[in-house]
Amino acid sequence: MKIALMAAVIIAAFSQPVLADESGFLKSIGGAWSGKGIVITKIGSSPVNVTCAFTSRPRGAALSMTGQCRGLLVVRRAVSADIKANGATYSGTYIGPSGRPSRLSGTRRGDTINFAVRWSREINGDRSAQMTIEKIGAKGLRLRTTDKDPKTGRNVVTSDIRLSR
Repeated sequence: MKIALMAAVIIAAFSQPVLADESGFLKSIGGAWSGKGIVITKIGSSPVNVTCAFTSRPRGAALSMTGQCRGLLVVRRAVSADIKANGATYSGTYIGPSGRPSRLSGTRRGDTINFAVRWSREINGDRSAQMTIEKIGAKGLRLRTTDKDPKTGRNVVTSDIRLSR
């Protein structure tokens, strides 16, 4: 019985740093970011080149990212995400160019947070997609979204934005 109690105390003690690790990771991606990439508004359509600028504000085990992307020289769209770590899992809200909130849920592996996205409405034949936020070294960040092509079932990159400090 004492061994089981001691094991429970050890497990509890070692599980606490998970939040600290997530806070540290989120803090590491805080700051001002800018860069370029592509966005596909509908699978099968041509990609649009975009220029983006974001500000990430970490608050403990939470992160707020706001910014805008500009494409076709004149079209600007606000984009934001609010995410929160709870142990090893992440959840939050993403507001894309449509202005509608979508749900995010996922986990971090290494320097990448992998999200399942639940769109607020049907996009490309369903309401689900995948999104990643990947830290690349000390000065790089990649935001990427993939979705399934309803005709072929293959994954298609629908946005790929590379940012730097």
